[in-house]
Amino acid sequence: MSSEGTPIRVRIAPSPTGPFHIGTARTALFNLLFARRNGGTYIVRVEDTDVARSTTEHEADILEGLRWLGLEADEGVVAAGEERGDRGPYRQSARTARYAEVAQQLHARGLAYHCFCTAAELEVARSARDKAKLPPRYSGRCAAIPAEESARRVAAGESAALRFRIQPGVVVIDDLVRGRVEIDAEVLGGDLVILRADGSPLYHFTVVVDDADMGITHVIRGEDHLSNTPKHILLFEALGVPLPKFAHLPLILNPDRTKMSKRKSQTAIADYRAEGFLKEAIINFLALLGWSTGSEDEILSVEEIQARFDLEHVQKAGAVFDRTRLEWINGQWIRKLTHDDLLGRLRPFYDRAAEDGRIGRPARDEEIAALLPLIRERIPLLSSVIELTDFLFIETLQHDPALLVPKRWEAATALAALEAARPLVAAGIGEGDAPLLDAEDPLELQLRALAESNGWKSGDLFMALRAAATGRTATPPLFDSMRLLGQSAVLTRIDQAIALLRAA
Repeated sequence: MSSEGTPIRVRIAPSPTGPFHIGTARTALFNLLFARRNGGTYIVRVEDTDVARSTTEHEADILEGLRWLGLEADEGVVAAGEERGDRGPYRQSARTARYAEVAQQLHARGLAYHCFCTAAELEVARSARDKAKLPPRYSGRCAAIPAEESARRVAAGESAALRFRIQPGVVVIDDLVRGRVEIDAEVLGGDLVILRADGSPLYHFTVVVDDADMGITHVIRGEDHLSNTPKHILLFEALGVPLPKFAHLPLILNPDRTKMSKRKSQTAIADYRAEGFLKEAIINFLALLGWSTGSEDEILSVEEIQARFDLEHVQKAGAVFDRTRLEWINGQWIRKLTHDDLLGRLRPFYDRAAEDGRIGRPARDEEIAALLPLIRERIPLLSSVIELTDFLFIETLQHDPALLVPKRWEAATALAALEAARPLVAAGIGEGDAPLLDAEDPLELQLRALAESNGWKSGDLFMALRAAATGRTATPPLFDSMRLLGQSAVLTRIDQAIALLRAA
């Protein structure tokens, strides 16, 4: 309930003109958290009046992203062609008759008027103000046309938009995040077009009509909408409906503190999902992107976040999107997953890697299961498991000669080391051995003794062996990796590396 005892109703209103992105996801999360904490209703509307840029593909991406993150609507659009609730339609494209009705009501009350200015005339006026270094502003030239003349011209078929009269004065926004904000109506650009000449409605008008019809009590959205809010307040007042409370969330910034944008930054949720970020980690990270828990806790479930969330702890300053922190949070969540859950989430990444040729054959569940204890602590992303373990699923390894020779060694030393290590590896590894994990490995002790007796650093010997057996400089623990490969594969690869060094 709100402080006035009215059931709380919040909404997000994404536009399907682009993919589901970080900014929309955070706004959806904060709205959902606020609704859940206060026993309210969370609504999803689709603002699809931009016909030229809106696509069904983008809408599907938005709805799937919301579903995946657990941010599905209580009311509104829940899937393609599916709505829930009794205050719809919830797509703007299905509400054009309603917008026309409300616009005509404003016109009948003298709060809106027909504007006959052509696009060319408006451009001349805009250019003149631009040359005079003045902000864009409509002159109001059609505001004084007598009603009878205006009606006659419209009846004669003259093209006309409909403008809402912006009354002079200071508009006050009592923002739940930013406090009291005062904006002079003088800077709003003059009377506002609410219907184009072709009858299509514009954003500032549609969003207010929708919020009024759907009983929205709190508008929680990005700070970039703050400058629009005075126009919305004036429209709410003109419609004679209760004014919702506003809360403008801080901008999301790049590490250099420039504004994060869809054009210049990686923002699509689908991209982060494809990389192997967990939904739990993204929710955790987004919640901390502009909101403080009031404690040092950083790893929080959505239930824990919901129990603590309030708008009082949303910051005013821009929130920096730190990918390194997101990866750290993701790693923490990976380590919290159960064995079976982690296996299930890794399975699609191995399947895709087999399909596109990044690994030589499909990975079996038992093979992935054997890897889990070795990789759980090492992967920041689910996708990083492929580069870390692909050597296990390559039938014929192509060695890079440069990797076989540690920096402190000559090629001859690497050759001698591999030749000396081979019989120890042959005796110390069988077929189908299980990883020893943290247990002391006799083979490791023997190879350390070999290195010491030859005056080599054991790390250099292990580096040469790792490159020979896996073709990589970074893998799960070397000896566990060799046991997973099995004796035959390891010896074959060591022999290939020896032959390569002999031929050099």
